[in-house]
Amino acid sequence: MQSKIANPSLAPEGEKSYSWAYRNMPALVKTIDSFGDKKPLAGKKIAMCLHVTKETSVLAMGLKKLGADVYLSAANPLTTQDDIAAYLSSQGITVFAWRGENSDEYFDCIRSILKAKPDIIMDDGGDAHVTFHEEFKGHKVLGGTEETTTGVTRLRALSKAGNLCYPVIAVNNAYTKFLFDNRYGTGQSTFDGLLRATSLLIAGKKVVVAGYGWVGKGIAKRARGLDAHVIVTEVDPLKALEAHMDGFEVMPMGKAAEIGDIFVTATGQINVIRGEHLERMRDGAILANAGHFDVEINVKYLEQNNLSKRSVRQFVDEYRLKNGRRLYLIGRGRIVNLVAAEGHPPEVMMMSFSNQLLSVVYISENYQSLENRVYDVPESIDKQVAKNALEAMGIEIDEITEEQKKYAGDWRV
Repeated sequence: MQSKIANPSLAPEGEKSYSWAYRNMPALVKTIDSFGDKKPLAGKKIAMCLHVTKETSVLAMGLKKLGADVYLSAANPLTTQDDIAAYLSSQGITVFAWRGENSDEYFDCIRSILKAKPDIIMDDGGDAHVTFHEEFKGHKVLGGTEETTTGVTRLRALSKAGNLCYPVIAVNNAYTKFLFDNRYGTGQSTFDGLLRATSLLIAGKKVVVAGYGWVGKGIAKRARGLDAHVIVTEVDPLKALEAHMDGFEVMPMGKAAEIGDIFVTATGQINVIRGEHLERMRDGAILANAGHFDVEINVKYLEQNNLSKRSVRQFVDEYRLKNGRRLYLIGRGRIVNLVAAEGHPPEVMMMSFSNQLLSVVYISENYQSLENRVYDVPESIDKQVAKNALEAMGIEIDEITEEQKKYAGDWRV
């Protein structure tokens, strides 16, 4: 199979980006190097449906070093870094991805990596897993991994229906993934995307964050750090209470819509910002989505209920509504940190991708004893990733003493 990418001549630039990420992902490098000359993935075909970024390139090259035959497609039509796609293709990895794919091209690229008859499927969002189950069930897959909350939710539904064809490890649920990637990674990179797209000042503005899961917490915290007035909307009373106790103003979206300057969705749900909210927004309100799929903001309503639409900046579309107010949508309502910026920082992704790599090796070695269901990352892997990250950062911690072990296991005080 031959790669299908935008521009092979970008490979030298991609190598620079790869080298920069490699230098700043020491925990992932340590994880890869821990296998020495062993090739635990020798003879295995791995299909990766992940965002094609400089950080992903370090993971892909690591899998190749461990013996895998790697096939890569993008997890979003607008997030591929074309220089990285070119570099990986030049290094013997088969890539089907380019920035700006339409919907048909996007799924054709996913089908291309599945046509390679992979042994293991790595996914971010569930599109590759779902496409396999809808179109490729005749081929046996040993197992898979899933990177993000949305994908895990889809896979649990598939498993609950009794239709999951192979075991899947929910990498998203590892502590070293959701505590850091979702909170610190998305928190920072969301505002990286917003600032690149708009170049506007955040301080003093009312930033409305829809959802107070780990992603929403990170976004709200970073917004406050930029001196914004932060409002949180929620449907979960426990999360709403937590947001209030964390010092944020909490209210329904219907009220927030009337006073917000910047809206960021982070729920994984559909139509969180609906027509009735859009009609109430102030002139000049900015809309961005930090969730995986472009369903959280009702973009269809904007398309069908505007007097005019125009592009005002590279990633910003202006919609003039029938009430005369102008709303500004970032990145077509797709994942803002990857459409308008470069995604998570390497130091965060080194932990998520260490979990991915070790989970793939775990599946390769243990698939015969695994059932066709969704598993959490084994605790031993999660702790090893944390240990590698601490060592890479030059941080030392204490070790439990034998006396403490005995005390913790004795019911007598």
